[in-house]
Amino acid sequence: MEREIDQTVDLCLPNGRLNPRAVGWSRFPRHRDNLTGWGRNKRFDYWCVFTPEVVLAFSISDTDYKSGFSLFCLDLATSKSVSDAEVKWLQRNHAMSAPWGSRPIVGSGKRVDVGIHPCDGGVRLSANSERVTAELFVEIGEDHESMGVLVPWSDRVFQYTRKDNCLAVTGRISFDRREHAVGGAGAYATMDHGRGRWPYSIVWNWASASGVTDGHEIGLQFGAKWTDGTPSTENSLRIDGRIEKISDELDWVYDPGDWMAPWQIRGSGVEVEFRPVFHRASKFDKKIVLSREDQVFGRFSGTVTSRSGRTYRVADHFGWAEEVHRRW
Repeated sequence: MEREIDQTVDLCLPNGRLNPRAVGWSRFPRHRDNLTGWGRNKRFDYWCVFTPEVVLAFSISDTDYKSGFSLFCLDLATSKSVSDAEVKWLQRNHAMSAPWGSRPIVGSGKRVDVGIHPCDGGVRLSANSERVTAELFVEIGEDHESMGVLVPWSDRVFQYTRKDNCLAVTGRISFDRREHAVGGAGAYATMDHGRGRWPYSIVWNWASASGVTDGHEIGLQFGAKWTDGTPSTENSLRIDGRIEKISDELDWVYDPGDWMAPWQIRGSGVEVEFRPVFHRASKFDKKIVLSREDQVFGRFSGTVTSRSGRTYRVADHFGWAEEVHRRW
């Protein structure tokens, strides 16, 4: 079992290397970013908001030698989508070095503007481009649990990630002048917050879903590949607001030659099938720096079992699964 951390802890020792006390997982934000140096530090925040009608996702990142931001929107009824991204070479986004929630984080460029604005009771999200505008409020109560985990490859390269789903969200999204009200049943926000130092080349899987079945709100949070060989995983369940950490690696079965074929994720109380409805592919290749992403949106069904032995059904919970390769 991974160690649960219940007090604030620095990521790094005074010499800049991994603080051994930071290795573990937490239900609330406990890890403090005190990364030093230049060149290998990675900081990013990703948000995805979905309703039965529309998906909106954006990211903001800082990787020392560049900063970037991206925006994606999908109309689920028509499968019409739009993606855009901008990169600023040799420019830092210094707001990402501040403690999370202490100041706004924004990405502003010629075509895309996105923002994360902490406020009383949660966070406001904003997005603006030629085809997409959004103003959203994500409610985050003081007792809201999220899954944070420190993944160590060594004392020089390590990653803190905090994954949060089943977040209530309200507001509006406009896509090609079509207004979508956000809120109520089937509307959720998911967050991915990361701070650390990564190996130059890495491949990962990530899957997330939120929904209600049989009166129980269940969030799925699974990862693979990038945690192999470490004492940590990013696997967990959220059952009626309570995080249940899974310390074992899960088995992922999918076909990289056909991203729209069903995926299977199994093991340690998890038996789910994912059926994609939309494939989003992107590739940014500058030879030395590369990002390849294959992300599919769809629905998860199956069963999950709590540590107490109770089994819960998962029926058509919306979410996504992905495979990503980065050289950075």
